[in-house]
Amino acid sequence: MRFTKDWKDYEILDAGDGMKLERWKNVILSRPDPQAIWKPVRPDLWKQANAKYNRSKTGGGSWSFYKNLPPKWTIEYGSLKFYIEPTGFKHTGLFPEQAANWDFIREKVVAASARRPVRVLNLFAYSGGATLAAAAGGAEVYHVDASKGMVAWAKENAVASGLADRPIHWIVDDCGKFIQREIRRGRRYDGIIMDPPSYGRGPSGEIWKMETSFYPFLQETVKLLSDDPLFVIINSYTTGLAPSAVAYASDVVFGAAHGGKTVAGELGLPVKQSGLVLPCGATGRWTP
Repeated sequence: MRFTKDWKDYEILDAGDGMKLERWKNVILSRPDPQAIWKPVRPDLWKQANAKYNRSKTGGGSWSFYKNLPPKWTIEYGSLKFYIEPTGFKHTGLFPEQAANWDFIREKVVAASARRPVRVLNLFAYSGGATLAAAAGGAEVYHVDASKGMVAWAKENAVASGLADRPIHWIVDDCGKFIQREIRRGRRYDGIIMDPPSYGRGPSGEIWKMETSFYPFLQETVKLLSDDPLFVIINSYTTGLAPSAVAYASDVVFGAAHGGKTVAGELGLPVKQSGLVLPCGATGRWTP
């Protein structure tokens, strides 16, 4: 399992009963997590929550706000800074477990950019954690997401992180349509990152379903890799899609075209009270 111990502004305090208790700098949130099937170690700590997300039996849910909760605040990971804001879908605008991938991306880009220009493509790019890591390492980055609001959020994070002047291209588009245009343009990338949803709609109503869209998407994306690629990172939060399945699909596509190997596993976050690691999703890293 991959995780980082370098977070200072974020930690999981406790987890259990289908929930996790998280500290986001000075704010404590209680949010659902179906992986936490055990009992909390310290039930008394949960009274400290500034807000709790309550799932509805009919789907979705809503926040219960208790005390001293700012509408928006920032947290830091190394030199990167992110705005945090509880949303109606229980998210906060950041997946902190992805920091383990940010470290990998930045390390690869720094090493390569010392000898040549590096171009990175971030697909389904959300609020830009991987984008900022690549840009901080010295890469030119193409950040693509179908949500105009999330691209705007990512731009704010870039400004907060002191990266507003870096060569980041902010693109609101359906990722499938974007890569088709890039193939026709002949543009190539040294690193590709993707975090495809289980289900989604593009800005023009395009439908994405992981079970039918994922593999054909990989088959097109591989056409965008440069002749001297650095990595491909595939993240998945789709229930039932094992890390080994991510690795298999990646090797069938990227390994067949460029050699190398995909190493896959789970991303996780340490839980302070238990000393154990909460699993948070699957990730695969292909390198030549």
